[in-house]
Amino acid sequence: MSSNIMNQVAYLRTSREFPEELHQLTVEINKTYLDIANAVNARVIGIFTINRPVQTGEAWFLTVRRQQSFRQVYTFTTTANINIGFKLTSIAQISPRSYGTFTDGTNWYGLIFSSNVAIAGQISFYVLATGSTTTDQIAFLTGAVAPAITSGTIVLEWLSQV
Repeated sequence: MSSNIMNQVAYLRTSREFPEELHQLTVEINKTYLDIANAVNARVIGIFTINRPVQTGEAWFLTVRRQQSFRQVYTFTTTANINIGFKLTSIAQISPRSYGTFTDGTNWYGLIFSSNVAIAGQISFYVLATGSTTTDQIAFLTGAVAPAITSGTIVLEWLSQV
């Protein structure tokens, strides 16, 4: 149903009639510009920086207000905790699209965004609320016989408070 705003996607018309009269042309060009800007801005922004949050361009409606999602990339070479650069109390929630990969120097493996219980043969991570007043941390859990880490990347995504 076209009146359901949640099911609408970014759509940019492929053709448009431009009037010859100058005032009407100005109105049509202004509308065209807004249509283009809205369609372009309603997509995930593909900027991935290390240790710096980036707005993804997505809008979430888990409450009555629009919430933005943010993404931050972290690199690591050990299973030592990683400071995330913010407190969990300053965000609405971690997105279900947090993930990671790592290598043992030969093969590549997926990191599981999981709980604080180790999984045999796997390395998983979770976000740990610490006693720090400035930052919480990504914590790793290494299950029995899990591969050793040479290097890896975690992508953490979260939703803003508003």
